[in-house]
Amino acid sequence: MAVVLDAVVIGSGPNGLAAAIRLAHAGQRVLVLEAEPTAGGGVRSAELTRPGFIHDICSAVHPFAVTSKAFDADRLAQHGLEWVKPESMLAHPFDDGSAAVVERTLDATAATLGEDAGAYRRLMAPLVEAWPDLQGDFLGPPRWPSSPLAAMKFGALAIQSASGLAGRRFRGVRARALLAGVAAHGMRPLDGAITASFGLVLLALAHSPGWLFPRGGASRLADALVARLRSLGGVVATETRVASLDDVPPARAILCDVSPRPFLQLAGSRLPARYRRALERYRYGMGAFKIDWALDAPIPWMNDGCRRAGTVHLGGTLEEIAASERDAWQGRTADRPFVLLSQPTIADPTRAPEGKHVAWAYCHVPGASTADMLPRVEAQIERFAPGFRDIVLARHVMTPADIERHNPNMVGGDIGAGVTDVRQFVARPTLSWYRTPLSGVYLCSAATPPGVGVHGMCGYHAAEAVLHDQKAGRRAIR
Repeated sequence: MAVVLDAVVIGSGPNGLAAAIRLAHAGQRVLVLEAEPTAGGGVRSAELTRPGFIHDICSAVHPFAVTSKAFDADRLAQHGLEWVKPESMLAHPFDDGSAAVVERTLDATAATLGEDAGAYRRLMAPLVEAWPDLQGDFLGPPRWPSSPLAAMKFGALAIQSASGLAGRRFRGVRARALLAGVAAHGMRPLDGAITASFGLVLLALAHSPGWLFPRGGASRLADALVARLRSLGGVVATETRVASLDDVPPARAILCDVSPRPFLQLAGSRLPARYRRALERYRYGMGAFKIDWALDAPIPWMNDGCRRAGTVHLGGTLEEIAASERDAWQGRTADRPFVLLSQPTIADPTRAPEGKHVAWAYCHVPGASTADMLPRVEAQIERFAPGFRDIVLARHVMTPADIERHNPNMVGGDIGAGVTDVRQFVARPTLSWYRTPLSGVYLCSAATPPGVGVHGMCGYHAAEAVLHDQKAGRRAIR
């Protein structure tokens, strides 16, 4: 008689691996199936440009990962994972040569914001102090908070639009643009409700624990997660593509680290019509256009703060950033796109040959856009780092179509695996969250709560749902 597994996880992204680890830790027999030759999903690295230059294919900076309950940093350190903390977390340069710089401390950051130094401290200090209490609530499905007062204070700010909060709290260009740029990670127009939440959470994380990245590349995080799973008896099978749920070996539970559109393909006609329609209504948002560079030298930024920062935001003023994001949302390509850039080799020289560097950047474009944004992205870098093109040794470009081919969860190049607005924050992808109408079949991707971010908590909470259901007797062998 064939051995029946306790759980099969389809997809080895951070959420799939986190789900598998939680179940294996509970003593279950777990198999992870991955279509690609290596595990990791959006957490992979490769020599995309030249030998010896290690680039992060998708995610690069992981502020959520260090303190995530799903990952357990101490355990992953035992499997070789080392976190790198740049001297400065983030820089946002301006045309006059100045920059807003997110340093490790609130006071040092405030000192770069001129007349808004005090306003920044008053806004962020309570959030940074409360973040340890807020984190558990933020990285889970909507529920009654464990710290109601802290959650209420945060919610009063987070529900606002990023542009509105910036305009009310700050008087100067630098602080307003800083908040706008960080909030733009949410991939929505900055005048939309709850867009302030993205900026507030990411800024709080910048101060504690920081915008960190794995030494040697993002794939080191995936490697450590796989090693942790194997130490618990779990198995990862790469180069094993699953086209249908019928391809999965017998198991008490199946967890799908996929977003709604790929899940519709996996489930086929099994899904009830009502649930199928709900998944078909799930909305994907802007796409991303991404470039990796092999560089002959560090980027020649005009501002020294940019030379020390692991991440650099290129977009000028709040108004300019807001226009760029609105254009992408409404189906237009911006002439001056807001650019998010990572330069890991300023703190991790292991990723390039001696004296050389790598950099990574993307801008938001309409979903499935075919526009060539390379000249416009490089023009934005040249704007604040004249001579950048002169140090480029090689380039690697990923269009939205390339991104979707690399990871089908990112439909149209949407690296957030779906719009995060009020409706899809509460019902992600439906009010059932991780559970589906199919007995023993669950979702565990970034299209479930708490959503996008390399934290593994979507998978962790899906695994908790599996354990709860199995304990209650709702278990099925297909």
